[in-house]
Amino acid sequence: MKIEYPAIFDPADEGGYTITFPGFPEAISEGDSLEEANYNAIELLDLTLKSRMEDNEIIPLPHSESGANVHMIAPDVNIQAALLVKLNRGERKFSDLARTLGTSWPAVSRLEDPKHWPSLRQLDKVAAALGKRLVLSLE
Repeated sequence: MKIEYPAIFDPADEGGYTITFPGFPEAISEGDSLEEANYNAIELLDLTLKSRMEDNEIIPLPHSESGANVHMIAPDVNIQAALLVKLNRGERKFSDLARTLGTSWPAVSRLEDPKHWPSLRQLDKVAAALGKRLVLSLE
């Protein structure tokens, strides 16, 4: 699963861009240039996802959109890892996953913490326990 969300960069009348994310009504920013808008969009998405994960709020599934003003934005890698575990775990309990992995409940819950940096080995074990496989990509 690729973790990218569409950001709408609307040109502002006074110059620059207004940035919004469909599915995240609280996420609004701006940038004076396209480069600054892109940087701000990444930072905004990181903060929005981190906040929603910490508050246990609903996070919409990543999806793609197309259009002249649409830019696909990927969050920071540690947020992507936490979100991938959360989305793929679904309704499965931490305790069930911990038993499968032979570890503790807190160790499994940290995998969904956007401030935690899991190792590739941990992610590979979790993927296997969830019936998935870990795939890395450089783009």
